[in-house]
Parts: sequence; C-alpha cells; structure tokens
Amino acid sequence: MKYLFLILFCSQFYSAYAQYPQDYFRNPLGIDLVLSGTFAELRSNHFHSGLDIKTQQRTGLKVYAAAEGYVSRIKISHYGYGKALYITHPNGYTTVYAHLEKFSPRIEEYIKQCQYQKETYEVEVFPTPDELPITTDEMVAFSGNSGSSGGPHLHFEIRDNAERPINPMLFGMDVKDSRKPLISGIYAYPKDENSHVNNSKKRVELRLIPNKNGDYSVESVEAYGNIGFGIVSYDQLDGASNKNGVSNIQTFFNGNKSFEMDFKRFSFDETKHINRYIDFEIYKTKRSRVQKLFAQSGNTLSMLKDLDNNGYLIVEDSTSSVYKIRVKDFKDNDAWITIPIIGKKEVKKEQEELNDIKPLHFAYANQVTTLEKGNVSVYIPSNTFYDDLHLDFNVSSDTLLMHKDVVPLLKSYTINYDISNYNDVDKDKLFIAELVGYYQRPSYLHTTRKGDVLSARTKSLGTFALQSDLVAPTITPVNFTDGKWMSKSSELKVKIADDLSGISNYRATVNGKWILMEYEYKTGVLTHNFDDGIVTDTENKLKVIVTDNVGNSSTFEATFFRK
Repeated sequence: MKYLFLILFCSQFYSAYAQYPQDYFRNPLGIDLVLSGTFAELRSNHFHSGLDIKTQQRTGLKVYAAAEGYVSRIKISHYGYGKALYITHPNGYTTVYAHLEKFSPRIEEYIKQCQYQKETYEVEVFPTPDELPITTDEMVAFSGNSGSSGGPHLHFEIRDNAERPINPMLFGMDVKDSRKPLISGIYAYPKDENSHVNNSKKRVELRLIPNKNGDYSVESVEAYGNIGFGIVSYDQLDGASNKNGVSNIQTFFNGNKSFEMDFKRFSFDETKHINRYIDFEIYKTKRSRVQKLFAQSGNTLSMLKDLDNNGYLIVEDSTSSVYKIRVKDFKDNDAWITIPIIGKKEVKKEQEELNDIKPLHFAYANQVTTLEKGNVSVYIPSNTFYDDLHLDFNVSSDTLLMHKDVVPLLKSYTINYDISNYNDVDKDKLFIAELVGYYQRPSYLHTTRKGDVLSARTKSLGTFALQSDLVAPTITPVNFTDGKWMSKSSELKVKIADDLSGISNYRATVNGKWILMEYEYKTGVLTHNFDDGIVTDTENKLKVIVTDNVGNSSTFEATFFRK
C-alpha cells in the first residue's frame, strides 16, 4: 500500500510539472537563486505573487529577461512594486520584474520620455510589441529597493495569459531546499454551539510536541461535533534564515483525505480571501498567521481542493480517531502532525459563555447597514462581512469606535462626518484618520468633501477620528546649499516631510522647466539625475513646491551653478 501511494504521488507530481514548459525561462539574475520570499506565502491582505530573490544585500545587480519577448507594460509607483517591468513572451506567459533601481538604457530612455511628456514621476504605459522587443538573455534592468520593498531584492513573477500568477519554480527554476517545514502552533475550532474541543466551544490552542524526526504530535483531545484545525507553519530554504511560505498542506481523518491547500496558482481577484483563510483575529492581536484547515462560507480560494465536509471533521461520541496534517515545501520535504481524538459528547457550560454580552448593534452580512450617532454616520454595503455580526458602534466627540479590527472585510465601507459646526476657515484643514497602534496615532484616510460632509472609505474596522492639519510640509536641501557649484555632482537631492496628513504631491522646476525627481517615500528624499540633460545652463534657479493631503503647501527656492 505504501508503494502504491508513492507511485500515485509521483505520477501526480510529474503531471503537475508537465503542463508548464521546463527550461524555457532562465534565472533573471546572474547569481544562484536564494529566496527571501516564496510564491503564495502569506502577506498582509494578499498572497505573495512571485519569488523574492536575494541580491546580496545590495542594489544594482543586472536583471536579465527570462526569455525573449517584448516589453508589454512599464509601471512606476511610489509604493507597491516601485519600478516594475512586464515582458510578454511568445508562449503566452508574462514575466514581471519589480522593485527595480532603473531600467536598461533604451528602456530608461523610453520611460523618461513618457515621464517628461506627462510631467509626472508615476506613470504606467503599455508599449506595442514592436516598440521594445527583447532578445534572449538581454539585460533589461538593475535590481533595486524601490516601492514598498523592505530591503534590496528582485521580485520575480510568471503570469499566464489570464494574468494569474504561477509559482515560477514549476517552470524548472531550481532553489536549494533540504530542510523540512516547521510548525510552531496548532489550534482547534468547534464549528458551532453543538461542537466542542476539550470542554470548550471556542477556539483552543493545543500543545505541540516536536518529535526527533522533525514531525510533531499533539496530546489526545476530547471533542464532539464538527471540528476544524489551524496551524502556524513556515519553511526555511538553504542559505537563508527567512521564514517562507510552504507549498502544500493536506489533512487526513482516519486515513481519508479531508482537505488540501495547494499553493500553485491563484488570481488577483481572489487574493483578498486570505483574511478568511487565516485566523484574522489572532493575526491582528498576536501578529501570527494561523492557516485554517477548513473552508468557511465566502472562502472561494481556487487553491483549496479535495474538501470533505469543507475540511471539518465529524467527531461522534465514544469514538477514537486519528487526524493527520501533512505540510510540504516545494522540494517535497514534509512534516507531519498526528492528533489522537477521543469522541466525548458531554460538555460543561463555560462561565465566560454565560457572561458573554453581545454589542447592541447587529449587521446582517447580506444586507445594507446604516449607523448614525451625533455628527457621524456609517454606510456598510451588503456583503461587506463574511458573517452576520454583533457590531460595537459608538461616537464620542469626534471619535468613532467601529468595533475592534479583528473581523475580515470583503469590501470597503464609508464613514461620514458632518462638519457644519466648525468654522469655515477650519473646514478645509480637516480630514478623517484611523487611530492606529498602542498610542492611537492618526493615519490619514483619503478624505473627500461635499458641502459640510467629509467622507472616507476604509476596509478596516477600528477607531477613527476627525483631525486638523494646519502645518505645511517641510523642504530641506540634502547635497547642496543656495549658491553652490554642482559641476561634480551627478544628482540633486531634496528631503520633504509632512508630520500629519502626509505628502499629496510635489513639483520641481529649474529655470521654469519641469524636472523629473524620483520620490523615495521610505527616506522622504526627492532625487534629480543630471544625466536627464534638462539642466544645461550655468546659473540655475530651482523651485520645489510640496502640498500635503489637506492642501497646505510649501515652496523652496535656491540657485545652484553647473559647468
């Protein structure tokens, strides 16, 4: 039987590989692949859509096209992917290269023409197939740390013709990994009031016992009814200490498969359901991602397969069962968890259950909910929540409490503030903020105004407040002073900052001509490269205007000289 299982498994494994071309795409860097992030690993509000390839803790490594094709998209953003390049290939796949420092000379020239034509740093363009053709092994960019990158690396993706990201390792890209996945936590979840685990009808953390062979066991649990489990797991590849995502999770109840999560491919439309897949409350309170090995209503992830009773176990009274969890990385290193389950129907009433007081407001998941108090109203569209919810709602002065941020949302809802009681002079400087962290620091929400009503949309519950920003941004020269000669300098740098509502936009000119300045939001520095050829005069008058999100504006002017 054991050998039959191995034969079936191997045939499925090679079948999965056969549908993707092998040896078609090359390593996009000229160094061995060492990863800091794996495909589909769990990230904030999304699954990771590619591989994060280490670049030896530095920027500027040459990035090569994975195969011939043409540049089909270039997008430059302050956040997200930063500088990103998309290459479409003759076989229908598209490769993506993100967080770049800069592009190859001819691509750099192309995109800078677009930026100067539109007079903006952030651009998105879609070249035609004959504008930027790419040959095999062509150097197309240099690795960087742009956008929302936490350190120098190359983010690399392969997408199919439906724009669905696929694990690049399925295409034969080899990464060394000889270690088993690690499990650091396990939880049990009674599904309803007729179910329980270890005398509790609520989520229970179980004691995980590591075995010498790298597998795990759990002490016998007493349970009854529909029961689910969740785990905290990660993988560590050779040559890196990063806690990466795993490749596959399967569960078996008394030898029968009941659940599988296969991190092979997904669509961007479904990635929002990550907050339904993980235990969102534990993530928000403990910053730990528990993967629930059962599918609740609304979880339509295509990576889920072979669900029996949606992954829940049916535990009957006076029975003995065994539940096993298999966690696997891409190289088929695996770790098993074994959980003996004793069926026991009787359960005592929990004191915390008897004293459980629900909030007064109630939101039906499939209905519109409107809440009002004082000068605040909240509009929640239907299907914003996965489940019906007792909602904690209160307004005190200009502070709004919208439950605790421990419930995942499918959509954004709208917060409205009536500001008619404010002076006309003050109204223009008001905005809606989310209060975050232990110190409840205000974080700007994109706020619009219609008459005397301010509105903001958000996809998070929590605490919100009306804030006023009366202070204009600051602008500080970094590598020059007024009247300085800069003939030997290759760049012009200016630092900008705003202490409350944040930077909205900026504009820089030299002698009245718009100049391109790249904004690195992590450092707050604007940089102009003199190689652009815009600054040609000896005496140059620089003017920088920076505006924050409520319209406060600052202007900086200086003169510098170049030969």
